[in-house]
Amino acid sequence: MRENLKQIPTGVINDKVSKIKSTRNSISGENNLKEEATGNAKIKSRYSDAELREFKELIASKLEDARKEAQSLQDIMRKTHDNGTDDTARTFKNLEECSDTLAKEEIGQLVSRQQKFIEQLENALARIETKTYGICHNTGNLIPKERLRIVPHTTQSIEAKRRQER
Repeated sequence: MRENLKQIPTGVINDKVSKIKSTRNSISGENNLKEEATGNAKIKSRYSDAELREFKELIASKLEDARKEAQSLQDIMRKTHDNGTDDTARTFKNLEECSDTLAKEEIGQLVSRQQKFIEQLENALARIETKTYGICHNTGNLIPKERLRIVPHTTQSIEAKRRQER
C-alpha cells in the first residue's frame, strides 16, 4: 500500500493540503480538530491517527485501481478500430467509422469521470494529511465510518446530502 502513495506526486498533495489548511477554519472550525468536552461525555470531532491511516490505505488502493482503469480506457481510446472493411461497401465503412466515433466519445466520457474520481481521491488524501478527513463540510460532524468505507472521497454526511437534494 505504501508504494501506491509514493506514486502520487508530492506537489499534488501539498497543493491540496495548503488549500484545505487555508479554508478549514471556515468549514469546520478549529474546535472540530480536537475532542471537545461537553459535561462528562466527550464528543469525538475527528478520526484518530490510526483510523486515518486505515482510510489512507483504503483510498490509496482505490486510487491505484482508478488510475489503472483510466489508463486502460485511454489506451482503448487511442487504438484505431480496424475491422478490415477496406474491401466492403462504402456505406458499411461509413457506419463502422460512425460507430467507432460514438464509442470513442463514450470512452472519453468514462475517462473524464474517472479523472474526476481520481482528483476526489487525491483531495481525500490531502484531507487526511490535514486531519480534516471524515468531517462533513456542511454540518461539521463526523461522517460515519460505514459511509466513508463505501464512498471514501465524500465530504458530506448522508444528512447533509439529503438536505442538499431538497
